[in-house]
Amino acid sequence: MPFFAQPVEKLIEEFAKLPGIGQKTAQRLAFYILNQPKETAEAFAQALLDAKEKVYTCKVCQNLTDSEVCSICSNPARDHGVICVVTEPKDVIAFERTREFNGLYHVLHGTISPLGGVGPDDIRIKELLERVADEEEDVREVILATNPDTEGEATAMYLSRLLRPFDIKITRLAYGMPVGGHLEYVDEVTLMRALEGRHEI
Repeated sequence: MPFFAQPVEKLIEEFAKLPGIGQKTAQRLAFYILNQPKETAEAFAQALLDAKEKVYTCKVCQNLTDSEVCSICSNPARDHGVICVVTEPKDVIAFERTREFNGLYHVLHGTISPLGGVGPDDIRIKELLERVADEEEDVREVILATNPDTEGEATAMYLSRLLRPFDIKITRLAYGMPVGGHLEYVDEVTLMRALEGRHEI
């Protein structure tokens, strides 16, 4: 027998489908929405519908946008010869917050994961190769900025092999010690990468 009325149960079920949302959090969110004025709930529902209907992938970099070409790709002040390859749209935001990178991006929308059933054809690799092969793009460097986990490393290695025939520079993000970290808490792989990537000061 359900604890709540059917519409409430359905709302809790839908919230529980979101990543990182457990049953108790789903219940809290559902009751929060139910306690709000009808206008607030309608605005929330409309925002969801608008996002699904009006957000596309940029035809150049595959990032999320509400126009054919995103604001980054259409900006003439950016360095169009450098492409930073990231896993998800949220990674673009992380780079943009640094205000240090002035090139373009390419969003893969995932990583190669044989165990997860994700192969090279399931992510936006073909679009990246088309950009690099396009002489008008004049790409000089591709930065592989996938996460330093198993899937991210496998994806970066796969991409580097595909990109090698092109006459471009292929780089990978450096790894190392986190700022404010202590040596005793750093894992062996991170410490090894930090040693490999050391530089003169």
